[in-house]
Amino acid sequence: MSVSEDRENVAPAVQQAAAAAPVADPGPLGLAAFALTTFLLSAHAAHWMSGNSAGTAFLGYAFAYGGLVQLLAGMWEFRNKNVFGATAFATYGGFWIGIFVWIRSVPNALTATGHDLGWIVLAFLIFNTYMMLMSAQVNLAVFGVFLTLELTELFIVIGNFTDGGAGGLSQFSGYLGVITALVAWYTSMAGVANGLNGRLRFPVGKPLI
Repeated sequence: MSVSEDRENVAPAVQQAAAAAPVADPGPLGLAAFALTTFLLSAHAAHWMSGNSAGTAFLGYAFAYGGLVQLLAGMWEFRNKNVFGATAFATYGGFWIGIFVWIRSVPNALTATGHDLGWIVLAFLIFNTYMMLMSAQVNLAVFGVFLTLELTELFIVIGNFTDGGAGGLSQFSGYLGVITALVAWYTSMAGVANGLNGRLRFPVGKPLI
């Protein structure tokens, strides 16, 4: 048998093996990236970063971690044939990159009055609503992430349209955002621990639907 014949016969088998090769679950990474950036921005919204803080600690991480890393997690979810994870991570990766670009391009974007942020978050609130419904088919922990994020985004929208992002409703959205980050961190931790198949395991609950 010639070398060319060997290659012709072996190539399909190699391609099939490559297509079937397992890929590590990118979900915990995407959740961790989302959680950290959400925590930093929410701490600013909750007025915890007053005094010696400029309130922009989240900005670089919005681009690098919440943005690029979460976007990569979404692309790897496509490789895992997980359309839900791919859609969620890629969308919110794009959200954080967009927030970074918006703040960098608009002077005093975080403190200026106006409804820009309200319109941005309202658009993502619409997306998050149907993703929250779909997450009820994943597990309770993932549903908890989308539920708390739904409430966070809702109060960001209401606060921005009513008090320009400077009043009590917007501050309350910061508290909800911190809770969202904690839920996402827990879900990420559970994904790492349960993926190791070791002694430490954390419950994520059954699907609600």
